[in-house]
Amino acid sequence: MSEDIGIDLGTATVIIYINGKGIVLKEPSVIAIEKKTNKVLAVGDKAKRMLGRAPKDIEIIEPLSEGVISNFTATTRMLKQFMKKVNTSKFGSTRIMICVPSQTTEVEKRAVLDTAVQLESAKKVYLIEEPVAAAIGAGIDISKPCGNLVIDIGGGTTDIAVISISGAVVSTSTRTAGNQFDEAIMKYVKKRYNLLIGKLTAEILKEKIGTVYPMEEELTEPVRGKNISTGLPMEVNITSKELLQVLFPEALKIVDAVKSTMEKAPPELIEDISERGIYVTGGGSQIKGMAKLIEDSTGIKTILADEPASCVAIGTGKALDNLNLLSSKARR
Repeated sequence: MSEDIGIDLGTATVIIYINGKGIVLKEPSVIAIEKKTNKVLAVGDKAKRMLGRAPKDIEIIEPLSEGVISNFTATTRMLKQFMKKVNTSKFGSTRIMICVPSQTTEVEKRAVLDTAVQLESAKKVYLIEEPVAAAIGAGIDISKPCGNLVIDIGGGTTDIAVISISGAVVSTSTRTAGNQFDEAIMKYVKKRYNLLIGKLTAEILKEKIGTVYPMEEELTEPVRGKNISTGLPMEVNITSKELLQVLFPEALKIVDAVKSTMEKAPPELIEDISERGIYVTGGGSQIKGMAKLIEDSTGIKTILADEPASCVAIGTGKALDNLNLLSSKARR
């Protein structure tokens, strides 16, 4: 019996959805390989914990960059390991749908297809644009001639699209997303406190006290790192007000991309959007104040989807039920 599988092959996280089972895997897009033997030592959570801690004979690879495959071999090996974890069906019995950023080139799409068809269980592989998958996963009926604006803020890219009749009428992809927020935090802490922190620490800070909109109550979080001058451990307290100053300029880049996308859309669809609202999905959308900032900047009600980080994966899997309505590409 065949299975339908949706894969959100994200820069930061891989999420796998199986129809009838739901989300079965959600792990970081990281793989650890022993250099001498070329053996895969770990993938996902275990590999991510090795970042910044592994000896020289172990290579820690993040094989996706800005929403596209930057290391084909590592991506293929990582994905094979993930598929083994979820115990998919027998050889050649599975239909797989994978999402790609809305501005992905034909070469980049081919790389995704070439990766997926190497999976032993793959019968057919399809591609779908991320904002379209996000809309389906958020429960939006995209089949009607009605405008829907979806913003998917991932790790490597933010994809924005005005969707009508099961397709993107206009779309934009920007590299300002979760990873860029992390980088901004790392740079700020280094400049302000003469303190080096790792990517994982910056990500935790973002999740705990990061905000892109003024908060009623200021939050504080201690952070440890390495003092640049002495090379010794050091701890400082970071406030949400500080991170607002750091993250707000980055968030405005996303807002500008949203406005630019709306400017390109037909007036009839903008009228629909003003009535129906803007939908925000993706792991990066969960940063405090993001939906509020977009709403204030556009004057349009903005809704943060339920389970925003999983919307793309869920929509990718469900899209296989309506292939006739989608402009997807397939390859045996």
